[in-house]
Amino acid sequence: MKNILVMHTGGTISMSENAEGYVTTNEVNPMSNIQLDAYANITEIHPFQVPSPHITIQHMNELRKKIIQEIYNENYDGIVITHGTDTLEETAYFLDLTLNVSIPVILTGAMRSSNEIGSDGLYNYISAIKVACHEASQNKGVLVVFNDEIHSATNVTKTHTSNTSTFQSPNYGPLGIVTKNNVYFHHLPILNHPLVKVDETKKVGLIKAHSDLDEALLSFFVEQNYDGLVIEALGQGNLPPSSLAGINRLIDAKIPVVLVSRCFNGIASNTYHYEGGGYELKEKGLIFSNGLNGQKARLKLLIALSNNLDQEALNTYFSK
Repeated sequence: MKNILVMHTGGTISMSENAEGYVTTNEVNPMSNIQLDAYANITEIHPFQVPSPHITIQHMNELRKKIIQEIYNENYDGIVITHGTDTLEETAYFLDLTLNVSIPVILTGAMRSSNEIGSDGLYNYISAIKVACHEASQNKGVLVVFNDEIHSATNVTKTHTSNTSTFQSPNYGPLGIVTKNNVYFHHLPILNHPLVKVDETKKVGLIKAHSDLDEALLSFFVEQNYDGLVIEALGQGNLPPSSLAGINRLIDAKIPVVLVSRCFNGIASNTYHYEGGGYELKEKGLIFSNGLNGQKARLKLLIALSNNLDQEALNTYFSK
């Protein structure tokens, strides 16, 4: 029997629908009332209980530190974290970037609260425990288990506001599946080399490019002393000419700028050679990311800056 640490952090999986039809937080997490002795020896802790839109970098770092402390004190075979879905992918990716552990670390949650018809919380919770107990889950980085699928923290994202199959990995697909009787992996993740320093005071912004993007919006990040900026650029990695004065201000202020695409699929690249095109932006020193979405690129830049990576190291870090 495996020893599994469960860390409950709140979210829909911990909530219930009230008489008016609104989903609210319970005083006691419904998942804590479930007997799972048939699956593993479960130890539960509650680091915090907050809706996932309330999750901050401080919460993520608290989780990271708690994991390190707990596995130092006890011989756990795996860790399951229950989490709200709105920022689940961000917490998963943050932990993937900063944790240096070989045991499985699994995040899961629910799209329907505990007393709604078709509630998916308990099923996802049990599936996550199954994956955490499975030998094949070792050394695969942080994983997200949802709706019978196993996803890597790097690639998974929330794709639907309410559907129970919301978590998908565009371009890549899931790493594996969970059945009633077994766990199957059919892909291997590309593992991150963890960077262990986290400076919670770093300020990294994120904006989405659009037609007529105003340079004043970009200048804001200079004026407010941001440490870095991620832009979800157009297409393969292009920006409107109207934004370029702001880009130049960021460069002059030595604020690193990472480009990802606002497109759901594909990778940003320096393909187009015109004013505001990717070629020109690359020549200016903007950093192109290898397929991350904006919210994950923001966390990756924050971790990179926490570990004092220079421009050359940043380019290498974001190319992987």
